[in-house]
Amino acid sequence: MIVGEQKPIETIMSYLEGSERILLAGCHGCVTVCCTGGQKEVDVLASMIELARMRKHQPCKITKMTLERQCDPEFLDELIEKSKENDVVLSMACGAGVQLVAEKIGAKRVFPAIDTNFIGAVQEKGLWLERCQTCGDCKLALTGGICPVTRCAKSLLNGPCGGSRDGKCEVNPEIKCGWQMIIDRLEETGCLDQYETIIAPADWSKSRDGGLRKLVREDLK
Repeated sequence: MIVGEQKPIETIMSYLEGSERILLAGCHGCVTVCCTGGQKEVDVLASMIELARMRKHQPCKITKMTLERQCDPEFLDELIEKSKENDVVLSMACGAGVQLVAEKIGAKRVFPAIDTNFIGAVQEKGLWLERCQTCGDCKLALTGGICPVTRCAKSLLNGPCGGSRDGKCEVNPEIKCGWQMIIDRLEETGCLDQYETIIAPADWSKSRDGGLRKLVREDLK
């Protein structure tokens, strides 16, 4: 899932300077799961904004809503209508959601309330770790389900680099060597012979053609 964290309230308040009517929009997608942009976080942020404005004796009217997904135009109709009654939109979605809202909403200004950090997974309650850098040319079948681009500090597709010691990374001795983890996993699953396969560089031509990356499913169009 996409993992993010709320921007500092000082940054958010600077975006809203001069705007009285604010549409604060959360998202029931990834940012709800990582406790960053769901309905609970919308309520908390709205209270923070109101308190900050009260201290400065500046009025504000906040309209709150939480969409199913902000990265899907199918769910944006209500937001677009409510935006007409407000001066700005403050989105608590990921960067993709913020951009789609801004694209569909027209001349109204749209601000991000969170920073989109990475695609990750839950390690334990309150802890998310990066798992994918969306390179577009997945090598997990060759590396035991462990991503070398993400887990290796140097993002080496063929490793280890030779600088690791006792299974620890030379860049940071407090973290495991990504390639040692891959080797251990291949051995555990009886696939250590795959380690001899030289992994070719990622084929960016499949997803990078000088513009935005895209995925087309003709059967769904």
